Amino acid sequence: MAKKITILNGPNLNLLGNREGDIYGTVGLAEIEAACLDECARFDFELAFFQTNSEGELVTQIQEAGANGDGLIINPAAYSHTSVALHDAIRAINIPTIEVHLSNIYARETFRHHSYISPVATGTICGLGPTGYILAIGALATQIPE
Repeated sequence: MAKKITILNGPNLNLLGNREGDIYGTVGLAEIEAACLDECARFDFELAFFQTNSEGELVTQIQEAGANGDGLIINPAAYSHTSVALHDAIRAINIPTIEVHLSNIYARETFRHHSYISPVATGTICGLGPTGYILAIGALATQIPE
């Protein structure tokens, strides 16, 4: 039976491809989702892919992934730096979780250097653009128990 992974995307990521291309690149979220579907097929993963600008909806989706899934990839975007709620939700679930950021948050403004998600994530990938999602899928393949 295929393992189920969830990829969650936080605020403003629906604007990818149109927003600050020098920071986030020119690839849209639909293109990232298509690449993730292709990569998931390599590992026989079933994929649920979501984007929301709502912190509460992200919490609900994290809980859903923990209850019904095998792994989580999250790009919490700006909520990385502000959300204790996301931290607590990830801490409460018992599945491998990879944090992804398109940009290198450590090469940007000082307030972006702290993530509330990193301490409760299995691992963090940042600064590699859309490739970070692909690497996160491969990482989950090594983290999800058989």
